[in-house]
Amino acid sequence: MTDILINSQHGADNVAKATIPFIVAGASSAREGQTAMFLTHDAIYMAVNGGADGLQADGYKPVKELVEAYVANGGIIWVCKACADAKGVTAADLIDGAELGGAGHTLGFIDNGGQVLM
Repeated sequence: MTDILINSQHGADNVAKATIPFIVAGASSAREGQTAMFLTHDAIYMAVNGGADGLQADGYKPVKELVEAYVANGGIIWVCKACADAKGVTAADLIDGAELGGAGHTLGFIDNGGQVLM
């Protein structure tokens, strides 16, 4: 089964656009193969403790529930290190299942056969 990489750049700035990547990632993480998310820009806050609290786009599940389900399925979350540094986010701020990562993480994942979905 193909490993999938999903990029997300939105958070509270556009809750609907923050929601969709986690819906897709949740579905992908429930199948065989690895699923990794690379969060950049405002999306990094979805992996910060409390960052997804209260975020829910009309008609969708709360973002926090989607994030928790994704991680429970074994989904990988990489928070852009450069983005985190720029916004003052540290590894200690992240939820369980998330880690700081950069281009090396994503490029290595792709080099090993991962496909970019979003």
